[in-house]
Amino acid sequence: MERGIYDHMAAHAGSHWWYVARRRVLADVIARHVPLPPSPRLLEIGCGTGHNLGMLGQFGTVDAVELDDDARALATRALGRAVLPARLPDLPPLPATSYDLIALLDVLEHVPEDRATLAAIAGRLAPGGSLLVTVPQHQWMWSSHDVANHHVRRYDHASLAAAFAGSGLKLRLLTSFNSLLFPLAVAQRLASRLTGREGRQDDDLSPPLNALFRTIFSLERHLIGRVPMPPGLSLLALASRQ
Repeated sequence: MERGIYDHMAAHAGSHWWYVARRRVLADVIARHVPLPPSPRLLEIGCGTGHNLGMLGQFGTVDAVELDDDARALATRALGRAVLPARLPDLPPLPATSYDLIALLDVLEHVPEDRATLAAIAGRLAPGGSLLVTVPQHQWMWSSHDVANHHVRRYDHASLAAAFAGSGLKLRLLTSFNSLLFPLAVAQRLASRLTGREGRQDDDLSPPLNALFRTIFSLERHLIGRVPMPPGLSLLALASRQ
């Protein structure tokens, strides 16, 4: 990703509605849908500046990997021990059959070899272990934001399910999320294209509006896995090692 993306992540991950609400949603998905043994081992691949590590640490001992040097230094500080570099799909420093939960959060869309990546991750899961994946949804929403983030693709349900085929992972949950704000996001995306403001971050949101968006997005933690979700900005997949 471009340097400014990591800088934005470091500056806003603690307060911006998207980061905060997404952590709440993912924590609830893990709590309700991921069977973990006593003293579980967790891994986040592509942890960025480390903004998810505290949330994941509620569930067990967390390891993390990140390629970007500066982001990895921040994540190491957040984790309190070394975050390692590891390139997908190879993951050379990571031991086989070791992790009870691996989180791949908005990472798969960066990797040309998505099927090989999922197969490699399957080999790092302990028997019965789970993989949690999030990716951006809808190729038709491709924008300068995707270019700046060095995305290779956006996904739909069919293409994400196809990436899991032959990976050694069995899909248990595949759903849209960040759905309640999706109509507003589509309108904003269209307006930004018309006005030439495409790709600008919404960092200038007022605190009340930031809180409102955080509350609306957070409500989805009560819905995911319980009711079919309408189209959203993202997809969430939960799979287990076969």
